[in-house]
Amino acid sequence: MGRRRRRVSKVVKKKLPTIFMCPACGEESVRVNLKGGSGKAIIQCGSCKIKDEFEASSSAGIVDVYCMFTDKYRSNAEANQ
Repeated sequence: MGRRRRRVSKVVKKKLPTIFMCPACGEESVRVNLKGGSGKAIIQCGSCKIKDEFEASSSAGIVDVYCMFTDKYRSNAEANQ
């Protein structure tokens, strides 16, 4: 007599997003490029062409750089009002 086979359930791992929402135009078209060796991150919107560069440490992820970008944009928008 043998045992019954157990059903194997696969664990689905969630991935971090690669395209984000633009704070200027509201479209989901912001892409973040991390340059590994130089420690720079380039952020660019595909629809309104807003572009910015940041100094990013090697431990900073894409989401961290995007948050720095939105914080900088919102603080500039509040200062201009």
